[in-house]
Amino acid sequence: MTKARTTLAICGVVLGLWGLWLLLQTLSTAALIRLPLWLGGAVLADDFVLIPLTIGVGWILTRWSIGRTVATVRTTLLYVGITTLIAIPLLLREGKGANPTVLSRDYLRDWLLLEATIVLAGVLALVVGGRRLRRADGSAGSRLRRARRS
Repeated sequence: MTKARTTLAICGVVLGLWGLWLLLQTLSTAALIRLPLWLGGAVLADDFVLIPLTIGVGWILTRWSIGRTVATVRTTLLYVGITTLIAIPLLLREGKGANPTVLSRDYLRDWLLLEATIVLAGVLALVVGGRRLRRADGSAGSRLRRARRS
């Protein structure tokens, strides 16, 4: 196991150094100076804007949802939050024109379609889960438990 870990660590360091070399060769000095500022701004925006917003919306939605639906609502919100965090650099870049090296498509439209698909899947999971729960309440075992209680 130690040999495999050492090999993976060496590969990781070599790939990281190669990426650093490519970065230094590709970007101008001015861009290299702006890069840490942009990365720092991304961390601040993530930690002080997006995460509190996601937690707040999650808290409100889970307080609103009841019983078994809490897990579905939280999972849907988690997926929406993660895909939004991944898409933010593309969405913020949109004002500067298309970037054919990343995607030559409409970023905002594609992100909205992705989020709508995730929310639709969450709603579908809630509906299917609710039907299963109602079916379980009408079962013979459920009626027997109610009869024993009375």
